[in-house]
Amino acid sequence: MSSFSPVYARRTLLVSLVSVGMGFTVLFPVLAPLGREIGLSEFQITSIIAASSLTVFLISPIWGRMSDLWGRKRVMLIGLFGFSAGTALFNSVLYAGLSGALLGWGLFAALVVSRMLHAAVMSASMPAANAYMADITDVSTRAKGMGAAGAANNLGSIMGPAVAALAVFSLLLPLWTMALVAFLNGLFVWKFLPEPPRHQERVKMPRMKYTDHRILPFMIVGVLMFSGMGMVQQTMGFRFQDVLQIGAGETAKVFGIAMMLAAVSSLVAQGIIVQRLNITPFNLLKLAMPLLIVAFSIMAVADSRLWLSVAMMFQGFGMGLAGPGFMAGASLAVSAKEQGAVAGVAGASGPLGFTIGPLVGGALYQLDPALPYACAAGVYALLWVSMRWLGRRTTVHVEDHQGDG
Repeated sequence: MSSFSPVYARRTLLVSLVSVGMGFTVLFPVLAPLGREIGLSEFQITSIIAASSLTVFLISPIWGRMSDLWGRKRVMLIGLFGFSAGTALFNSVLYAGLSGALLGWGLFAALVVSRMLHAAVMSASMPAANAYMADITDVSTRAKGMGAAGAANNLGSIMGPAVAALAVFSLLLPLWTMALVAFLNGLFVWKFLPEPPRHQERVKMPRMKYTDHRILPFMIVGVLMFSGMGMVQQTMGFRFQDVLQIGAGETAKVFGIAMMLAAVSSLVAQGIIVQRLNITPFNLLKLAMPLLIVAFSIMAVADSRLWLSVAMMFQGFGMGLAGPGFMAGASLAVSAKEQGAVAGVAGASGPLGFTIGPLVGGALYQLDPALPYACAAGVYALLWVSMRWLGRRTTVHVEDHQGDG
């Protein structure tokens, strides 16, 4: 299709991903203090996220394949409008808890079910978006393209916690705001994002297995990496509230600011290291691991807002390197016709990690607040020493990527 402009498509996609990033991060500063406000334990609160992540893990590969069959744009629209509707449902259950209409285990069960329904539909967005970026880049620009997508997502991650600051007025106001933003983002994509040319004609591809030898090293890295991240990210709201001894609304605000600093650090990593230096995907992962070990070690012993925020910045910078390296490496390992499938499968490692991590993190936090961060540092140390062995098993698909090492 001669009228298709990759530059225009890339810019439109990146604008959309800013809003997606906002939606994914606005909940984190709010859920921990909000959950305590409605009488849930730390383990119950992290279990809600774990159930949601498990749903994304199971459904993401299906959405990835559907984007190969139906087209990237259609599947993105399902995810964006589904995010808006699912957020409205989840918010309604939270309101019932705050008002006293639902209490105890009934409230907990309703929150889990509504969040899983929300996750099942909103999980369509990222596999389709990552596959779209793969469609409009080649081997020489794939890591930079994924880095740009990550940077756009992280720009949204800066804005999401800023929206979370509205919790000082009402704990649910940030979530209702994001339901509206997601709906407007869906209208934006529907109007302005073109379908990539290679998906004007759609061909159904066979299912890709998680154990496919081409992407298995990246799956191992991804699951362990996101499990460690899940332990940390889903308990840091409690950590800020307990260390600083502040209320629910103030916790959402202070933790939201720390998340903004982490997102800025991630944006710097992706804007400078990933975009301007020619570093291979697996080497980006090897650079990220020591930074993340330092971040989690600081979190385990920090006793002030300053050190908790510094640790969050280290974490953001490390994940800014690791994310594009992970997705670009998996993308380059398979053929051009399998980009939707690999985006769904590789993208599912994050939700699987965020299924395991929050459950472990919530349980460990109830035993000792320092344990989730010490455990995450240990996981990343194990991952770091395994990098050479895993690196020898990475591949680049030669049929579509001639001339690559």
